[in-house]
Amino acid sequence: MKITLIGATGFVGSAILKEALNRGHELTAVVRNPEKLILKNDNLTVVQGDVMDSETLAKLLTGADAVVSAYNPGWSNPDIYNEFLRGSQSIQQAVKKSGVKRLLVVGGAGSLFIAPDLQLIDTPEFPGDFKPGALAARDYLNILKEEKKLEWTFLSPAIEMHQGTSGERKGQYRTGLDNPVFDANKRSIISVEDIAVAIVDEIETPKHIHQRFTAAY
Repeated sequence: MKITLIGATGFVGSAILKEALNRGHELTAVVRNPEKLILKNDNLTVVQGDVMDSETLAKLLTGADAVVSAYNPGWSNPDIYNEFLRGSQSIQQAVKKSGVKRLLVVGGAGSLFIAPDLQLIDTPEFPGDFKPGALAARDYLNILKEEKKLEWTFLSPAIEMHQGTSGERKGQYRTGLDNPVFDANKRSIISVEDIAVAIVDEIETPKHIHQRFTAAY
């Protein structure tokens, strides 16, 4: 498939890039700073793009079978809430202008419901440093739910997502929709490598069109 990936140099984006290339897909990586992406692969094309410029971005997306947005303006960005919302909506508009139908958005776990009418982000234990970005992801999910033209999917990773100490990739996971998936130890956890597996699986074989889903062990 021809997949265009936005945010390919980030924590999740770089894992998606590796997973998709390892499966033989043709990747176009749209990044702010191409010099940061040093990976070389015959199936990889790196282009510079500004997510806030939906007209130009649409031209970069044209011809893709699917667009994956791992966009994040940076957890240390003091304006992460507003920039995430603006950037995500600009990407959404660019996808529609490009004629591509399939959009997968990587969000956060904060909007998962841990009890009826109680989302993770609204609990006292939720880390304050991550709250503005998590609020933006939650609010954008509500915006995306109103999208009728695109075949969109929103992925909320497990509550705990880590980078495998030795490139941990089990190649398996369990899925849920609006509630976290817990293991026998009452933990919702997954490696970023296996989140990438779940994302590329969803692109190859769509199971959650017009839905949010989550993945964990």
